[in-house]
Amino acid sequence: MMRSRRSCLAVPGSNPRFLEKAQGLPADEVFLDLEDSVAPLAKEEARRNVVAALREGDWSGKVRVVRINDATTHWAYRDVIEVVERAGDRIDCLMLPKVEDVAHVAWLDTLLTQLERGLGLPVGGIGIEAQIESARGLVNVDAIAAASPRLETLVFGPADFMASINMRTLVVGEQPPGYTEGDAYHYVLMRLLMAARAHGLQAIDGPYLQIRDVDGFRRVARRSAALGYDGKWVLHPGQIEAANEVFSPSQEDYDHAELILDAYEYHTTVRRRGAAMLGDEMIDEASRKMALVIAAKGRAAGLRRTRTFTPPEE
Repeated sequence: MMRSRRSCLAVPGSNPRFLEKAQGLPADEVFLDLEDSVAPLAKEEARRNVVAALREGDWSGKVRVVRINDATTHWAYRDVIEVVERAGDRIDCLMLPKVEDVAHVAWLDTLLTQLERGLGLPVGGIGIEAQIESARGLVNVDAIAAASPRLETLVFGPADFMASINMRTLVVGEQPPGYTEGDAYHYVLMRLLMAARAHGLQAIDGPYLQIRDVDGFRRVARRSAALGYDGKWVLHPGQIEAANEVFSPSQEDYDHAELILDAYEYHTTVRRRGAAMLGDEMIDEASRKMALVIAAKGRAAGLRRTRTFTPPEE
């Protein structure tokens, strides 16, 4: 089962107080940031803070991720080496920002393999999250998604992406001024989602910068959740509950999915029918596939069944 990433909390590596507070928050994933939220002169101190937080903190129940600087910067290789050498056994994934080419992922994959072998860690044990933040990255996203078996997610980075295509707006997360028909981000979100699903990866939506507007966050999150995204970045503790709710199936949908799976199993094995009825609903193999998606999301979210399947009378 894939890791649950309904809420992915960004925490600046340069802020020890935030690093400590994040450990007690109910986010599925916490990524300790060494990139955009850290000033250039604070990069080295941020690395030390992140290592200390990983080694000394309690991150139970969370996916532990470190976002390094992008592969074209002079900070990137030191980010990987220092963090993995000192806390590689406490990391689930590294997030690689501004991925534009297969070579970026291949570089990180190779360096991780060298480090894992040298440190005696399981080779391939540290995953990669690839952040797509430019027109070039989106054009190459299919190849990027297939670049490494370490890849677990594709992440949309909206602010840099909007700048890369000269989108005329300064607001991240909302429709650009003047765009009144449809959704300006629909193609981007779907393009990313198709590449992710074609290669068995999760897809994560980017942040909503109006951190006090939880209703706005919830509305925008529902857009990507409806498409099939697995989660969304959160920049403030107030957004976490909304993300966990939006990217979890309802109790009713979860129960219904589990009933479909039970009914399909019964009818195909006991009665040996490829299609059958569940109440007034016709179910078949396609129904089973859709139910598997909802059931998996519900289980990952910690939902418990409230209804059981009763085989129909002969």
